[in-house]
Parts: sequence; structure tokens; C-alpha cells
Amino acid sequence: MKPFGYVRADDVDTAIATVATEPGARFLGGGTNLVDLMKLGVERPELLVDVSRLPLTGIDPLRDGRWRIGANVRNSDLAAHPVIRSRFPALSQALLAGASGQLRNAATTGGNLLQRTRCLYFQDVSKPCNKRSPGSGCPAREGVHRDLAILGHSEHCVATHPSDLAVALAALDASVVLRGPDGERRVPLTEFHRLPADLPERDTVIAHGELVTAVELPAPPPGHSAYRKARDRASYAFALASVAAVLDVREGVVREARLAFGGLAAKPWRARVAEQALRGAPATEDSFRRAAEAELAAARPLRDNGFKVPLARNLATQVLTSLADAHHQPPSAR
Repeated sequence: MKPFGYVRADDVDTAIATVATEPGARFLGGGTNLVDLMKLGVERPELLVDVSRLPLTGIDPLRDGRWRIGANVRNSDLAAHPVIRSRFPALSQALLAGASGQLRNAATTGGNLLQRTRCLYFQDVSKPCNKRSPGSGCPAREGVHRDLAILGHSEHCVATHPSDLAVALAALDASVVLRGPDGERRVPLTEFHRLPADLPERDTVIAHGELVTAVELPAPPPGHSAYRKARDRASYAFALASVAAVLDVREGVVREARLAFGGLAAKPWRARVAEQALRGAPATEDSFRRAAEAELAAARPLRDNGFKVPLARNLATQVLTSLADAHHQPPSAR
């Protein structure tokens, strides 16, 4: 590991100013991803600014039923929060599917969104990788890519984003609150992460010196929500495909639907085509399947990951069907 400096920030403004004036500086939160990448030689910061003790740990109600989640809220605390469990169940389910208890106790909300891809070539500094070293190539396209993207990828990168939390937040229309040298701004979660295009090294729209201070959730949408994840093993594996969905059904017709996929692209994939197809459609398994197929028509699978198309379609169909069934159950049975 390359030697690096370390300072512990006493307040948000000092942390931002320190990183903004040091090109080689990085914020350190829970460290569950950054430290691993430093050990591998993938990340080589010159200075770590520890923000883990800043007072960004609230889970607080705002006006109009909105909720604000501090960037330093631990994943385990967020998953267990009674309001999150009851009013945003997809969010709690995504967190519990995401990692072991030990990691959830260390990982933070802000850090979870900023974790980097688990593509084998990105994590191996002996191999070329456009995300790690722009212009060096993407060997995953012809190499090991079974776990990688089928949507939104480019000739320069086929990596996927590993976060479960981000997928649920995308379906819930969350926003990321950023604070930097020029003040505060809010970015919709669906616009926070980037597709690779010609700049695969840029994972997000965050600028150097900007700090994630919170995530804001709109008031809970009507209907029911859920998160489901398909993986190679049931214990703490990254998603081959995942689905976060919100469904509101009235008299057998879909009034509103929100759908996001994980494990299929370099960012949480908000399924706008499927959502449009579902609004006003019968709340039936056939409608759900056809909507998922319409969304996945844009998929461009590689040699070894075409199985993700039917996997994602079936997963979305199952989740939406279960949410539709929940509308017919008495509250005590839910």
C-alpha cells in the first residue's frame, strides 16, 4: 500500500476545504470499499480526510412527509429503523440483502453510493482497465464478463455498479445532497451515477471536494414496495440481477409503478419504459412480464451474460406480482 497522510475532520466545512485544495485527497467514511481498493493498489490517495465522526447520522422527518438520511448513518441502523422498515420496506430489504452484519455495521449511506465496481479487471492492477487507467482497454468484453452489464455499456466499459441500496433509492425517487466549496446542491439518485460512454473512469457526477452529506426521500408513495435480488449464493454475494419496485393498484388496474434494476448496468437502471407500459394496465402477471420485456429490449448482452435478460424479466415479474397480490390481502396478513 502506498504511504498516505491522514487527518480527522472536525466539521463539514473543514473537511470539504481540505479535500478541495488537495488533488490527491479523498474522504474516508466507513472504509469498507476504499480501504480494500487501497490494499489492492487500485486507489492510491495521498491524503485521507476522515469524515466518519461528523454529525451526519440523523434519520429525520422533513416537511410534506419527506425524510432525510445522514451520510454517516450506518447501513445496519438504517435497515432497522422502524419508519424505514414500515414505510420504505424496499430500502430496508435492499440493505439487508447487501452485505454481512459486520459490514453493515461499518458501511455508511454515503459510502455505499460511492462504492466502485467489483469487475475483476478493475480490481487487478496487472490487467488493463479503462475505468482504472483510461485508454488502456476493456479486456472484460472478450474475457470474464458473466456478472457484468447488459444495459447502457459502451465499448470502453461493461462494469456494473454493486450497490443494493442505490437500486432501492432509485425506485423511491431519492435525491443525493452534495456540499462542496460552492455550496449545496441536490442531485436525483437516478442522475447521480453515470453510464460509461467515453469516460468510464467517472462513476458519478460528484466533483472533487464535494461531500455527500445526506440522502432525501420523498414522502412514501402509495402502494407497496419490495426489493429482491438474484445471486450465485444466498449469503452476501453481489447481484446478478436485482429489482426494486413500487406498485399502486386500484380495482385491478395499475395506478402507479416505479421499477429499478440492479446488476445490469453501471448505475441503477430506472425502468422508465416498463413503468410507462404498466400505468393503466391490468395488474396481471402477463402485463408485468410484457412490461419487463419492453424495458429489456434495449439489452445488449455479451457472449456469456445473455442469461441476465430472462433472469431480470422473471425477477421483475415475480416482484410485481407479489406486490399486486399484497393489495388483496387484509392488513393483518401483510
